[in-house]
Amino acid sequence: DIVVAGMKWCQGKSIVNSISLKVGEDLFKAHAKLLKKHGAAVVVMAFDEDGQAATASEKVRICKRSYDILVNEVNFPPEDIVFDPNVLTIGTGMEEHANYGVDFINATKTIREQCPYAKISGGISNLSFGFRGVMKIRESIHSVFLNHAILESGMDVGIVNAHEMLSLDEVDPEVRLAAENLVFNKTEDATDVMLELTKKEKAAMEARKNGGAAVEVKKTSWRDLEVKARLEHALVNGISQYVDQDVEEARHSVDKHLEVIEGPLMDGMNVVGDLFGSGKMFLPQVIKSARVMKKAVKYLLPFMEEEKIQTMIELGIDPSTVTEDDDSQYAGKVLMATVKGDVHDIGKNIVAVVLGCNNYKVYDIGVMVTCEKILEKAKEYDVDVIGLSGLITPSLDEMVDVAKEMSKQGFKTPLLIGGATTSKMHTAVKIAPNYFTLDHPAIHVLDASRSVTVVSSLLGLNKEEYVTDIMEEYDEMREDYYAGLEDRYFLTFDQAKEQKFTIDYDADPPAPTPSKVGITVIDDVSLETILPYIDWNPFFQTWELRGRYPNRGYPKIFDDEAVGSEAKKLHNDAVEMMHQIIAEKSMNIKGVVGLFPANTSDDGEDVIIYETEDDRGKENEKGKFCMLRQQAEKESNDPYLSQADFIAPKGHKDHMGMFAVSCFGCSALVDKYEDEGDDYSKIMAQALADRFVEAFAEYLHRVIRTDLWGYAPDEKLDEADLLKIKYEGIRPAPGYPSQPDHTEKIAMWEMIKCKELAGIELSESLSMMPAASVSALVFAHPKSQYFAVGQVGKDQVDDYAKRKDMEIPKMERWLSPILNYERD
Repeated sequence: DIVVAGMKWCQGKSIVNSISLKVGEDLFKAHAKLLKKHGAAVVVMAFDEDGQAATASEKVRICKRSYDILVNEVNFPPEDIVFDPNVLTIGTGMEEHANYGVDFINATKTIREQCPYAKISGGISNLSFGFRGVMKIRESIHSVFLNHAILESGMDVGIVNAHEMLSLDEVDPEVRLAAENLVFNKTEDATDVMLELTKKEKAAMEARKNGGAAVEVKKTSWRDLEVKARLEHALVNGISQYVDQDVEEARHSVDKHLEVIEGPLMDGMNVVGDLFGSGKMFLPQVIKSARVMKKAVKYLLPFMEEEKIQTMIELGIDPSTVTEDDDSQYAGKVLMATVKGDVHDIGKNIVAVVLGCNNYKVYDIGVMVTCEKILEKAKEYDVDVIGLSGLITPSLDEMVDVAKEMSKQGFKTPLLIGGATTSKMHTAVKIAPNYFTLDHPAIHVLDASRSVTVVSSLLGLNKEEYVTDIMEEYDEMREDYYAGLEDRYFLTFDQAKEQKFTIDYDADPPAPTPSKVGITVIDDVSLETILPYIDWNPFFQTWELRGRYPNRGYPKIFDDEAVGSEAKKLHNDAVEMMHQIIAEKSMNIKGVVGLFPANTSDDGEDVIIYETEDDRGKENEKGKFCMLRQQAEKESNDPYLSQADFIAPKGHKDHMGMFAVSCFGCSALVDKYEDEGDDYSKIMAQALADRFVEAFAEYLHRVIRTDLWGYAPDEKLDEADLLKIKYEGIRPAPGYPSQPDHTEKIAMWEMIKCKELAGIELSESLSMMPAASVSALVFAHPKSQYFAVGQVGKDQVDDYAKRKDMEIPKMERWLSPILNYERD
């Protein structure tokens, strides 16, 4: 409607930017017919149902297909068609991006030949995005690119920065040569050469800024060191640029290639481990060091394999009879897994890298791993330690089951427990009694920085003393826990209901009827739109960077004396990858919202959902959400809360909302970086996906308040106020403190068809897939509030199970972390 209105008011001939086959042929043709009706020309993007065209052949195929449909089926004037075959970023260091420049140039020529009278356009700034901030370098690349694209291939239109444009004869000869090599992917080091020129230009810019003449950047002095020292320096500083050439030089100076690993590479990693352990090096730096180490080892592997085969032949051994590599050179072997039903692994990945940096062989067997497979692989690999990870509360019970089975099968392997939902108390109370002796303790590991200390202590000479201290600590914690239960009093469920939170809905009525009742799919929000809603604080927590008062939190963390510098570097890397993801569209967000008539059940403990207002009148239920109520006795006269208290009873026209959102594409990026041995980028991608989806949830909740529901249409809060929860209403998530029962997600998924409409699935433990997902219930009443249910009694669990039509043992298993009693 907006585009049509614009065409009606536009004087002369308009050019509409843009349409594409991404929406399917039918809608593509409908758009084209509408534009043709108003006499507009159109920009056609090289997208189709499968995504964006990156290679030359894909650009040509999609543009030719679009052209044939427009000209032959819609009778669109070919001279009014402007193709945009996607100018994509080069110079990223990724091999698959290296041909993007030459592919555009070649595709442009072919498209002009196969699509008569059509024109070619492109957004030129995308090309040099990796060199942003250094305009001279960027515009030099653009000049070389445009010279070939226009004069040789026939490009017609480009979106450029006209004020900064350089003609080809204005480009420095050295930079021009580098740009030619970069645009046409002529040399393997084209990106590195351009990066060096960029550093020179940055230094010259800084000198000019300070009133001096341009200076020549000298090569860093560490490159003049002997090769072993260079390798150690590269590892400690996370510099991967020269690794291959230094390893090549180093391997010629030793008798066996393994000596390069056991010598300078491990020497460097030992320094990394010592610095990290002493708090003088931070997690992002360690991950970068691991990236260098992996690259060096990858380079050496073919030579080591060839050397090993030759040695076997000399000893009269048939190489084909040897099965597995010798792992005796490692300090120990650790198996790591995210337990059954849980898909979250970013913390596990970080621990695996940190342990690998300290010469431990890590077998990471993935996510959603069954108990049987964990123990089977532990035996197969003959590991020294088993590590279990999990984020959602059902994973806690799964860990207990693994511990019980390990005890049953007679395992003697230490068990490590970690993950966001785990705790030292849960490990001491629930897991340790099932699997803890001096030989095989079960130990909670708070974060990656503790993992090396724990593992080295378990495999060291002082293991018995170390484990004894933990055993005594856990015994005391268990005693305190059970003593606390005896000292704490709980109301009966009936007493808690009598003292519930009450809202006078006549005096303080429910929010108005939503503008759009029913289900709404949200699939048209770009990552750029949600960037202002990003909360960076959890990002730094993921990387274990914590500022001290008064420099806690973002952006004050950049001023912290200890971590500020590294936090700023990390943030810069994150922003760079974020822009790359946006430019390449390698991640996207999608969600689904439901807004429905709702009232509480007759007993006031559950929320009944209706499809329409008419269904409410007929008491034709769409479904229900069962809620849990606080029972732990309070010292004050405060009421005992349940989420059901925030919905009006029958007789009032109240509503409740719900949504689920996900960030898609992260797993493909993670796989790519994993194949490249780039743990730093892998973890960065996961961390950013989490930030994207949380920001999307924040953005969508605002859209619900101001538009879809519209109960706060005049809300003027900025993004900082949103993160401080200054808005009206709440959006608690099933499985979290206000409703700590993950099974309520099942009701939500059925009501708003999360899987069918948004592609968001649930695992058997009700973990959301993709891992970067958020779901929530939406309450609009201004008196609704966040709270924690806390522990609940047997009487409420029995009643709750009956209301949910679930067997009590199964219900108790799902609610295990919040029971105030020991289940059978």
